[in-house]
Amino acid sequence: MNSDLIAAARRFNRTVTQRIGALDDEYMARGRPLAQARLLWEIGPGGAEVAALRARLGLDSGYLSRLLRTLESDGLVTVGPADQVGGDARVRAAVLTDAGRAEWTELDKRSDELAWSILEPLSEQRRERLVAAMAEVERLLIASMVVIEPCPPGDPRARACVRAYARDIARRFDDGFDPALSNPVHDEELVPPAGVFLLATLNAEPVGCGAVKLHRDAPAEIKRVWVADSVRGLGIGRRMLNELERYAAERGWAAIRLDTNGNLTEAIAMYRSAGYREIEPYNTEHYAHHWFEKHLAP
Repeated sequence: MNSDLIAAARRFNRTVTQRIGALDDEYMARGRPLAQARLLWEIGPGGAEVAALRARLGLDSGYLSRLLRTLESDGLVTVGPADQVGGDARVRAAVLTDAGRAEWTELDKRSDELAWSILEPLSEQRRERLVAAMAEVERLLIASMVVIEPCPPGDPRARACVRAYARDIARRFDDGFDPALSNPVHDEELVPPAGVFLLATLNAEPVGCGAVKLHRDAPAEIKRVWVADSVRGLGIGRRMLNELERYAAERGWAAIRLDTNGNLTEAIAMYRSAGYREIEPYNTEHYAHHWFEKHLAP
């Protein structure tokens, strides 16, 4: 770990928590700490499923339950079946009461005032610099929150990613995409020791995927690399590529390859910048225009 980078990140955290009042017992003078105020805000006028709140805020289920009980005892929230917010009656949801909606409106107004109190002392030029820096920090923090880990290819989240991948390439390929014309990728090829399927998630929601097949007596092969529009430009595709390469290298493979369509210009640029070199076709993939290979460090 780089000690200078660690110290800078900690210093930034301390400054931000102090400036926004996160250390105050009564956040924005509303009689409750930041955690309760943030939860109230996330529930919002339309209500929210409890499981979604837990994933979105990254809260332990027990801690979330205690926060909800406190808001309920204050008369700001009710917790019940999710059909009251248009969801499944078997799922729990939190809904603001009339008092809760009034408190939400007040929090909204005071949040605007807090934001302006940060910007107001600065010149117009410095305000623009600060807001631009905030946007960049937000993007980088979101990128750091994405988790990439192995997932069974039959998992519903993995299936959803593969369907999104197919829809995406169908829009971009000149002649669409028909899975029946493409070389098949079977589930059993993407589970150890034959290979692996990696899933990228943000707040427990799937936002990307990738897989590698570990061929016997041949280079490993990358398949189904996809990143959701919501996290494009955050380096998630490159991270996924690195993880797939690392997985193959750690299991003894010295080379890795892939095929891709000529319309996927961003992916082709990423592969080339990552050290892949173009090779002669190694398969008969109907939709492939380019074939790449990279030697892996042991």
